[in-house]
Amino acid sequence: MRQPTAGVSASHSTEIGFLLGLLVGEGHFGGDGRQPQVTLRMHVRHEHLFRWIMSTFPGGRLYGPYNHGGRRYYQWMARGSYLADVIAPLVATHIDLLDDYASSRFRAMCEQYSLRPFAGSGTAGSGTAGSGTAGSGSPAAADRT
Repeated sequence: MRQPTAGVSASHSTEIGFLLGLLVGEGHFGGDGRQPQVTLRMHVRHEHLFRWIMSTFPGGRLYGPYNHGGRRYYQWMARGSYLADVIAPLVATHIDLLDDYASSRFRAMCEQYSLRPFAGSGTAGSGTAGSGTAGSGSPAAADRT
């Protein structure tokens, strides 16, 4: 069994797996040229799913709804210390589950922005402790002491 990522309880494997599936299938690993970011953009009909992400992984930000080019969508983003300390280590811990394309995009993001989520347990990158709230019951906040 894999070791849980810092700040994420192994007992939340269903939630972690679901988020990873969404990120692989619909997400983007990249950045804006200044900072790395993980982005998940989907139609407004998936609002309930975005609300679940926000309650289960509370360090990200939800934007929208947007109306652009005939599309109506929400966008969830993980940046800063939440990306460096929670999401990137979570993805890195399960990198073998990602397909080649998603894995290469994730690794490229980490290299371009000097993230080090593969450097063992504890915090990764140069960010501060994660943004989850201890005691909230979410995977991102579970087991934080």
